[in-house]
Amino acid sequence: MLQRSTIQLLRFPFSFFLLPVYLFALSRLLNPDWSRALLIFFILHLLVYPASNGYNSYMDRDEESVGGIEKPLQPTRQLFIATVIMDCMAIAGGFLISFPFALGIGLYILASRAYSFRGIRLKRYPLIGYLTVIVFQGAVTFWLVYHGCHPALTTKVPASGMLASSLLIGGFYPLTQIYQFEADKKDGVKTISMVLGYRNTFLFTGTVYFFAFAVLAYYFMRDLEVKQFLILQIIMLPVLVYFFLWARKVWRNTAAADFAHTMKMNILASCCSSAAFLTLTIARFFE
Repeated sequence: MLQRSTIQLLRFPFSFFLLPVYLFALSRLLNPDWSRALLIFFILHLLVYPASNGYNSYMDRDEESVGGIEKPLQPTRQLFIATVIMDCMAIAGGFLISFPFALGIGLYILASRAYSFRGIRLKRYPLIGYLTVIVFQGAVTFWLVYHGCHPALTTKVPASGMLASSLLIGGFYPLTQIYQFEADKKDGVKTISMVLGYRNTFLFTGTVYFFAFAVLAYYFMRDLEVKQFLILQIIMLPVLVYFFLWARKVWRNTAAADFAHTMKMNILASCCSSAAFLTLTIARFFE
């Protein structure tokens, strides 16, 4: 019987925030293998991501708000065991896709553990920790989905898609850390958001988002998909509006850089980007 703390700290709903990269990769395929697409969704969103969240919570033992949970419970040994079982299931499931896919899942898991494990703790280092997150949650995940859903299991995955995915995660991730300065400081963790400070975090993420959309523009325009890029921009517009409104609040009072505003930003960004890429995926049926 799973304990309440184990279920909470696996943070299954948090996987939704990583859905856009999956949908982005899927939207770039003309005729994806839908059975493999479903299996990959299960592996990533119901095994890999929750296990990563759970392991991070097991190592951190947070007492304050963290990643979608305002009042986290304390982890038990059961949580650690659950994450190991889920990781093994993810890798085993990966072999049903292909050996490269299973290898990629294994590397993702190792990077995630190195990020959180007390003996290595990559999250202590602002730049290395940041790059680890955006490379694996962005570029590597795009590669896995594109490769795994491709009818021929191609290993020739568009570099611009991988780069755009990492930049999209890179423009989002520091904002998830902006309310945790005190908790991270107590834990000996120095995040990139902490180094930048409140105002510069917004300036930095805004710049990264600009480059993300510049790469997306190149990617879509190269394939003469002007209409698709415009659809993406229109659906993402509410995120831009909220970003500037929140930034103005923080400029006036840093107390606005709190859990509530962060979660609203996370939910809005995930909903809009998922809706945009899902729209482009569905539009493929009418081409």
